[in-house]
Amino acid sequence: MPAIPHCQPWLSVEEFLAAETGYKVKHEYLGGIIYAMAGASLPHNTIGANLAGILYACLRGRRCQPFGSDMKARLSLGSNTYFYYPDAMIVCGQAGLGTSWCERPSVIFEIISESTRSIDEREKRIAYLSLPSLDAYVRIEQDRLEVTIEHRDPAGWRREVLGEGDMIRLATVEVEFPVAALYERLAVN
Repeated sequence: MPAIPHCQPWLSVEEFLAAETGYKVKHEYLGGIIYAMAGASLPHNTIGANLAGILYACLRGRRCQPFGSDMKARLSLGSNTYFYYPDAMIVCGQAGLGTSWCERPSVIFEIISESTRSIDEREKRIAYLSLPSLDAYVRIEQDRLEVTIEHRDPAGWRREVLGEGDMIRLATVEVEFPVAALYERLAVN
């Protein structure tokens, strides 16, 4: 089983993909540099499981399919390749799918905590919104009932903030569900 070297300052895409399959800890890859990912909390895992169930039920038997947090999003930013692990993605069609990554997601979901907020709202946001295939970037707060969606429309990106009584509507993939369903089994306001 290959291991990612700890002292190597730069890895090629091929080296990263070969090493990542046998490693016990997930790593994000940012233009040749790798970063280990921390484990997730109970609220994060609960929201992730709820989201996976909702997406599976909404998309079952349809052309678009959901992927969970073990599928990487592959991006090209300038001459650099990046791999992130979003908490979930919706992918429509088979184009741009590798064995462990996708480069043409239609929707990306991130579950936000205070420790990931700055990366999810700045670095990843800029990277994700650069994807030509992306129709929506959904950020789910884990400590309060709040979801922020950035939708692509003809004029650019439109931001929508939703709360407990609202419905999440992702028109391009024909998915709709209540915000509150994400927080089932959690005591959050």
